[in-house]
Amino acid sequence: MEKVEIVITASKEAVGQPWVWRLSHEFSVKVNILKANVDSDFGWLHLELEGPVEEIQRATAWLMTTGMHVEALRRAVGA
Repeated sequence: MEKVEIVITASKEAVGQPWVWRLSHEFSVKVNILKANVDSDFGWLHLELEGPVEEIQRATAWLMTTGMHVEALRRAVGA
């Protein structure tokens, strides 16, 4: 198991979409929202993802296909 902190930046088109729900239901990762600032035009979330490294990689790759910017902040191996 691994923990990774990421920041996701969402455009106006992505703000109303249930992508946090999809992360937790379509990938074998736990999602913890550490900080967030979202309005109708723009948003960012500071998330902690926990799970197998392959699932975290799949989840972040999927986020990027939706047009969101994903930035890795911190990684804790063996969490």
